Amino acid sequence: MEEVILEYIPVSHEVFNYLILPLLIFCARIIDVSISTIRIIMVMSGKRTIAPILGFFEALVWLLAMGQIISNVDNAWSYFAYALGFATGTYVGMYIEEKLAIGKVVLRLITKDPVEDLKKYLQKHDYRYSILDAQGKMGPVHVVFLVIKRERLMHLTSGINKLHPKAFYTIEGVKQVNETDLRARVAPSIGFRWKQMLRR
Repeated sequence: MEEVILEYIPVSHEVFNYLILPLLIFCARIIDVSISTIRIIMVMSGKRTIAPILGFFEALVWLLAMGQIISNVDNAWSYFAYALGFATGTYVGMYIEEKLAIGKVVLRLITKDPVEDLKKYLQKHDYRYSILDAQGKMGPVHVVFLVIKRERLMHLTSGINKLHPKAFYTIEGVKQVNETDLRARVAPSIGFRWKQMLRR
């Protein structure tokens, strides 16, 4: 690779080793780690076609980066760029995942307060829900259960925080949903995205 780059970019050997090569490795790591993050999301969302394609490009970019490190094993800046690219790629992947908002999540809410206003809010914005009466440590509570698209999660939690600021709720990733009766199979790992909030 060095010969090819130097053919088109007239720089010294030192500039290539200590600037261009680490920069290339850094960018390659950002790309492959970002792809890895999205691929994991696709796997947990049941996207069987897209996930293998992303896996192919992830492995390809990773091999290119590792090949350059092995070829320049005495270059300490390559190792630094590799690690920094991994950290940056993790952040970029999380940012992309947040913006894509792929898939569905299940939200479970527990509150002691009346839920009539919440029911009106959910009906107004066309949320499908179930409400159960349960018994908590401090007495009777209401349990609200919803399965929604992740892109609507921010809107829903915003409404919940206004209507029930002291409510306790959890959010978990959902792998598959039966749209007919809303039976959901929760993904084996809740690393996809989960949030737990308890305000007093």
